[in-house]
Amino acid sequence: MLLLDEPLGALDAKLRRELQVELKSLQREVGITFVYVTHDQEEALTMSDRLALMLDGRVEQVGTPREVYEHPHAPFVADFLGVSNLMRGRALGGGRVDVGGVELAVRAGDTGAAGAVRLTIRPERVRIEPDGATGENCVAATIERFVYLGSTTQVLLSLPGGDRVQALVANSGEVEEYDVGTAVTVCLPAEALRVLADDALER
Repeated sequence: MLLLDEPLGALDAKLRRELQVELKSLQREVGITFVYVTHDQEEALTMSDRLALMLDGRVEQVGTPREVYEHPHAPFVADFLGVSNLMRGRALGGGRVDVGGVELAVRAGDTGAAGAVRLTIRPERVRIEPDGATGENCVAATIERFVYLGSTTQVLLSLPGGDRVQALVANSGEVEEYDVGTAVTVCLPAEALRVLADDALER
């Protein structure tokens, strides 16, 4: 077993990405277990076959990078690993959750939870449609801010109940540009929303 504690932390971003690939190839070549400690979320997803996320010395969730990223068990996990939208809501039963007076359908997570819950959805799963668009979980929203990131654009939207939602839009060259303050429709696919029950809320 080889223990690596933040081995690439002092390197610039480009060299760090190159060495991540080299270390992963080396691990497969020598065939031993690497225990890799890092605070870099992208590095954790890139390097690991199994990922353990810890809080206050306690393991919060263990799984493959895809499992932990796509199916977080707690708000801390969803918020720490990558970017996630976390919204407070009230479970209505039957896979329905009220968020700020808007009723949303949910098909993942603890859909049988009652009372106060959190809903989480990754920004890349949020869709922005023109104002007035309809469909399941399509809600009126207002553009608050754009952040151009090159390959993607981060869009901050405000919902009627006061919640804010981030969307991450791929730069395909076909994305419609909206002005700040523009009324749009934000769609939150039911299969991408995940319910986190009251006992999974922050301690």
